[in-house]
Amino acid sequence: MRKLKEKNIRKLTKMGSGFSMGLTLPIEIIQKLGWKEHQKVVVKLRGKEIIIKDWQK
Repeated sequence: MRKLKEKNIRKLTKMGSGFSMGLTLPIEIIQKLGWKEHQKVVVKLRGKEIIIKDWQK
């Protein structure tokens, strides 16, 4: 089990043919947001931060 202070540290992983990178999110955060598997999200870059929000029609 990860040390408590390291539990939100993640690694980027190459996906498929290497043109995309994947990142896992802590399950506690996903559960608090009420997100489910295969849910669509919007990813935006703001300066040096990444914003991930629920996709809404």
